[in-house]
Amino acid sequence: MFRSRALTGLLAGALLTSLVACGGTGAASTGDSGGKTVTVYSADGLADWYKTRFEAFTKQTGTKVQLVEAGSGEVVSRLQKEKSNPQADVVITLPPFIQKASADKLLQDYQVPGSDQVKGPKAADYVTVIDNYLAFIVNSARAGQTPKTFDDLLDPRFKGKLQYSTPGQAGDGTAVLLLLQHLLGKQGALDYLKKLEANNVGPSASTGKLQPKVSKGEIWVANGDVQMNLTSISAAKSAFTLLFPATADGKRSTVALPYVMGLGAGAPNKDGGEKLMTYLLSPEAQQTAASDAFGLPARSDVKPTDANFQAAQKATAGVEIWQPDWNAVLADLDADVAAYNKAVQG
Repeated sequence: MFRSRALTGLLAGALLTSLVACGGTGAASTGDSGGKTVTVYSADGLADWYKTRFEAFTKQTGTKVQLVEAGSGEVVSRLQKEKSNPQADVVITLPPFIQKASADKLLQDYQVPGSDQVKGPKAADYVTVIDNYLAFIVNSARAGQTPKTFDDLLDPRFKGKLQYSTPGQAGDGTAVLLLLQHLLGKQGALDYLKKLEANNVGPSASTGKLQPKVSKGEIWVANGDVQMNLTSISAAKSAFTLLFPATADGKRSTVALPYVMGLGAGAPNKDGGEKLMTYLLSPEAQQTAASDAFGLPARSDVKPTDANFQAAQKATAGVEIWQPDWNAVLADLDADVAAYNKAVQG
């Protein structure tokens, strides 16, 4: 069962705005797409891929693309606030927030050509566009001995040197809670996170903001995701490595955490939005997911061979990948996040 009310107190926060390929204020143009603007609301992390793909799309179609980036939950919060006056043509965010947008009728149906080749989350009004996975990052030079297990992160030496993005606000942060629930059970996850709170710096609505803090040594460990973290290591020469903490039995696990796109309900430029979604899921665009941004193509019929793709594949070698039932996750999300807040604040 879906819960129609907003996630209580979880989706507040300022929206970070980035404009790509045009000036403007955030409102999309109306009418047909020729020479107009498509507005994309997206969770942060794919900027490098967007830059090259949006430029190619504009060159092919004459349609400019305006990008508004924020945390995964903030994207949906913006859609909810603008429901009576929609501004977004295309919405790209992480689960379970894309399912939240669908349940709240903030998306409209569009069967993107090529979606039959996608194995990740998809429905009548959304489809996976880039595959990705939860990860952690560690500055081993500052941390000394690299932690290997979740229990290692409870060591007092990490007090004030560890931070993870907030469940319910950030997609990666929500995935931390979900993975621990999967591994330890719901109460076990709360018990663990309550202990971890002794080391946690505090809440963060954006996972991306944790990367420079780890690289500079302000903190030593944070959560992240494979695509974003590998991009930061390559492009920004970030001083951290990926980490998949093991449970007591030595097993390392992660959560599949893809970027999923949908057509905004009441999209001002519906035609342009459909064309952009079609392009982003095309073999041409999917082939560049890794080479441009260390993402993994959502289409199973696209098989890159570049070094970035191989690096992304290697990063999760030997790590068990869990594929959640995101609709079930959404049904319990309000209660799970409320329980989390009570546990860490108590």
